[in-house]
Amino acid sequence: MKNFFSNSYKNLFLGRMFFAGIGISSFLFLFSFFLTWMGDIPFIFFGLLLILVFIDFVLIYGQKKGIFASRSLPERLSNGDDNEVKLYLESFYSFPTRVGLIDEIPSQFQKRDLWFKSGLKPREQKTIHYSLRPTKRGEYAFGQIRLYVRSPLGLIIRRFNLGTPVTVPVYPSFLQLRRYELMAISNRLTEIGIKKVRRLGHSMEFDQVKNYVQGDDYRTVNWKATARKGELMINSFTDEKAQNVYCIIDKSRAMKLPFDGLTLLDYAINASLILSSVALVKEDKAGLMTIAEKVGSVVQADRRPTQLGKIMEVLYKEKTRYLETNMEALYLSVRSVLKQRSLIVFFTNFESMSALNRQLPFLKRMAKFHLLLIVFFENTGLKSLTDQPVTDVEGIYIKTIAEKFVYEKKLMVKELAKHGILSILTPPEKLSINVVNKYLAIKAQQKI
Repeated sequence: MKNFFSNSYKNLFLGRMFFAGIGISSFLFLFSFFLTWMGDIPFIFFGLLLILVFIDFVLIYGQKKGIFASRSLPERLSNGDDNEVKLYLESFYSFPTRVGLIDEIPSQFQKRDLWFKSGLKPREQKTIHYSLRPTKRGEYAFGQIRLYVRSPLGLIIRRFNLGTPVTVPVYPSFLQLRRYELMAISNRLTEIGIKKVRRLGHSMEFDQVKNYVQGDDYRTVNWKATARKGELMINSFTDEKAQNVYCIIDKSRAMKLPFDGLTLLDYAINASLILSSVALVKEDKAGLMTIAEKVGSVVQADRRPTQLGKIMEVLYKEKTRYLETNMEALYLSVRSVLKQRSLIVFFTNFESMSALNRQLPFLKRMAKFHLLLIVFFENTGLKSLTDQPVTDVEGIYIKTIAEKFVYEKKLMVKELAKHGILSILTPPEKLSINVVNKYLAIKAQQKI
């Protein structure tokens, strides 16, 4: 009994109707000093208010388990995507109630106004849907569900503290990954912006002998099969398989730059995961390396079904460092790990030509042994400045400097091409599509 009253006291709140009644009662007592004809009306009103409060208390606390709530979460959240959360409510009261709900979401979201209102009929069940978009990888701790229940009288409010605290990991964007996987498997990548690249010639990877169809290359006619079958047969070739595709992710301070809530490192991680997935669907081997002031994680290229999960587990823990990239360590690691010619997709960022020139000698050495693709980012903030009209001297100065930096980025692409290094200069939001497009183009041109 003592615990019941203790818990009742802690979870009991006074509603607006109660304060309105107290206010009216106070005015009635005040006016009764001047208006003698009011007599006992203030006492009667105040007595009725106390009776109603008691009735409301019995209604709300008469049912020990008055309401139930639970939270339905995915096993893991996808970074940078909208993740659906469901709140299930069930009323055990025999009268309609009004419910206010606070879900204690992780502190990383910095939301303090997540308040839901709902009305529940007797014995009614209801589900509330909302979404959360995390912008950092790591562990997110959810707290309890706080329910504030009022009866039709609305004089007092009872709080229910339901649900158990739970911690959910936030992984790189696996929702986008699934989307790209489905599109790649069904050859529908063009629907999400992936270009259909025309293959030049054909590879030497033999696939099958098939019937000739108008439009096929007559140079691939198989005369022996034609003689046996009695109709025109041709050799069919397919893209070469089991080629190594390594994603190398720069974790240095250059990748700390934020865009739309995510850092460039997060964009690079999401894109490398998607590229690895598409490469595995195309039956190539996917591998991974990370680099900052020293070499970080290394995942050897493979095409086993578990390879993508292994890469995701590594990327889940990666964080930005605050030092320069050690290109010499990267070059030595590439030489020791990559034993055969591979496609290396290096996700990094250059903000000036001098930053590129510091790394260029090591990039040229890697390009001698492997097909090197450098992926770096447009500064979309500066680019938007160049499109704005100016009206004063200060605006002209700012726009000129912005145009200089934007032009310098284009010069970097030409400088890399001069040394036989492929590159992609892309805005962060188009990174995944542009990288997959480039990979498919390289496969079609048989450059690896």
